[in-house]
Amino acid sequence: MWMHAQVMAADWAWWIGLLLGAVPLLVLAVWHSNDAGHCAAFALKRWRHHRGATRPRLPPGHMGLPFVGESLWLLWYYKFARRPGPGPDGFVDARRRRYYGGAARAGDVGVYRTHLFGSPTVLVCSPAANKFVLNSSQDGAFGIRWPAPELVGLSCLVNVEGRQHARLRGFVLAAINRPASLRAIAEVVQPRVVAALRSWADAKGTVSAATEIKKVTFENICKMFASMDPSPVTDMMDGWFAGLLAGLRAFPIDFPGTAYRHARACRRKLDAVFREEVQRRRRRREGTVDDATSRDLMSGLMEMEDEQGKKLCDDEVVDNIVSLIVAGYESTSNAMMWAVYHLAKSPHALHKLREENSVVSRDNKNGGFITLDDIPTMKYTAKVVEETIRVANVAPMVHRVAHRDVEYRGN
Repeated sequence: MWMHAQVMAADWAWWIGLLLGAVPLLVLAVWHSNDAGHCAAFALKRWRHHRGATRPRLPPGHMGLPFVGESLWLLWYYKFARRPGPGPDGFVDARRRRYYGGAARAGDVGVYRTHLFGSPTVLVCSPAANKFVLNSSQDGAFGIRWPAPELVGLSCLVNVEGRQHARLRGFVLAAINRPASLRAIAEVVQPRVVAALRSWADAKGTVSAATEIKKVTFENICKMFASMDPSPVTDMMDGWFAGLLAGLRAFPIDFPGTAYRHARACRRKLDAVFREEVQRRRRRREGTVDDATSRDLMSGLMEMEDEQGKKLCDDEVVDNIVSLIVAGYESTSNAMMWAVYHLAKSPHALHKLREENSVVSRDNKNGGFITLDDIPTMKYTAKVVEETIRVANVAPMVHRVAHRDVEYRGN
């Protein structure tokens, strides 16, 4: 009996030793295997192509777990972290502290290696490094590519390159920035914003600025881009676009219950709504019926022609409308939200802003609304907008793909 107890104790000791020794080693091996594999592949390539020359090095960083990389950590900062900052700012600061001991200092070029959204990734986060990447895009070193391009559309402005990208970009800029478009935007946006502000003032209790700003922004964009007034359909579309945006920040794995699967379902529903609208407009054009929708962005995309006189097909029109609403919806609402936040903390700036807008509204004859001719005189308002964009993270991240090996300051 005593011998049996000794054997049992020895068995328990073996299993405990395995758990305390082998399992942690296995976890460490799995954790470092992805990074070690990529480092080995880079070292082999560097040895083959840079013999006898100054050899570039990999940026500091870690590739995370196999397949998943560090995507889960980035999503954690987006959804749960509040210090040192939500979203990519906190993710970047954590790596800066780890590899350089804190704030930007000598030797920190603002470039880190990681693995996000299923692909090896270089995280570029300093002004100089970002300028280098964006300027290098003009000579073909980098191209535009989102982690899940099918969610925003394979033929949309942010996913095409070369002449097609230049043609679409030129049309969109011209459609939004020309004087007639700016006047139309001012006429559409201001009454809705004023109505929203009045409803907030009359509301009892706390008003969620972020939620309400996104709502009024979405209504304005739907009206400007596709002449769609608020309705039960646009309310559902608002939720579908929110699901689509969540999928763009999720790991691209198409399993039931995942944000990516939900985003694909939302995209199909949005496709159905916009495709029906495009086909309705084509039928009206065949009947030579002209209405207000002929002057919005969707109709402009439908009439757009290339050098050979070829127009965009329905898929291309829908892809571009969806991508432009995604871009305008998030960036505009974020900018407005941060403007409200910073103005609430700066009473002096808010007072000066009110004074300037009150003077302009009192002097014009457009029912108190600001016109395109008033904008050049609103110097302080322009500075508030510029400062908001400077200090706020309006666009959380911009995606580029390297078409060839690129070296930046030895990395």
